Amino acid sequence: MRKFISIFTVLFVGAALAMMPGPAFAKQMKPGKGVKVQPARATWSTGFFNEALVRRGLTELGYDVKQPKDLQNPIFYKSVVLGDVDYWANGWFPLHDEQLPKDFNEKAEVVGDIAKSGGLQGYLVSKREIEKFKIKSLDDFKRDDVKKAFDTNGDGKADLTACPPGWGCEKAIAHHLDIHGLEDDINPIKAGYEAAMASAIGNYKSGGPVFFYTWTPNWTTYKLKPGEDVLWINVPGGDDADMAVSGLEGAVSDPINLGFQANDIQIVANKKFLADNPAARKFFEVFSLKLADINEQNARMNEGEKSQKDIERHVDEWIAKNQAQWNGWIEAARNAAK
Repeated sequence: MRKFISIFTVLFVGAALAMMPGPAFAKQMKPGKGVKVQPARATWSTGFFNEALVRRGLTELGYDVKQPKDLQNPIFYKSVVLGDVDYWANGWFPLHDEQLPKDFNEKAEVVGDIAKSGGLQGYLVSKREIEKFKIKSLDDFKRDDVKKAFDTNGDGKADLTACPPGWGCEKAIAHHLDIHGLEDDINPIKAGYEAAMASAIGNYKSGGPVFFYTWTPNWTTYKLKPGEDVLWINVPGGDDADMAVSGLEGAVSDPINLGFQANDIQIVANKKFLADNPAARKFFEVFSLKLADINEQNARMNEGEKSQKDIERHVDEWIAKNQAQWNGWIEAARNAAK
């Protein structure tokens, strides 16, 4: 009798679930159950948080998600086309366009926006000096009063916390100083970036000015917040005139010419994987992050919380703070399952 009741219960529950409307039934599903997934991860640590959150989402959907393979950009794009990896959450476009294989569009796809125009580069200046000297662009550093205010070593030039030798941004900064005739006005400091930025932040906290190059996502814009502590300034026109960004928080103007093309941070996935896994596709499409949240997590990593265990804890805390949004993404993904 007890066995009969158990069998009857299972059949009844199964029938009840099957009769549920599509969305209601989807909530009970683990659409990724039995599917093994191999993600990749970029080699720069500022992208680790994106990867860990996306992996957590797929895991919650029932996918058997392996630890990510850390790959250089060109190797990833070849691997995702071949199907050796299924996706990553570290696409930067248009920056990565030139690294895509010829058959990329046939075998892979860019999906959703983790951070629209989230990959930025540019120059930031302390807000109090911007207001005092009415600084709008790099051109203002040709003025004697501005150079004097930012000259910490007495060489008659404004000191800019720049990039170490060999970094791509070192050449970009040198290019800006050259074409805009600023080589006699701005001194790019090329020491180790983290140490140089720590010194610049310390100087700012002590009441001094700050003038530095940075990119986003990055811990620097969490420590010195655009709009509160610092402001993005313009690079003069000329060959950089197509680098304008609109609606940027903490900019001296709208639009602002940063001197670097803004990039969208996006997920890239194998097309067959997307076709076979509509729940994963939908999660990729709806998942997004505020740049401020990425910057905050990056700052914690910079302060020593950089182990994989730390990153997973950051993921737990972010989901707890954004539970309703997270639940909505998971539900949308489940509802997309066939």
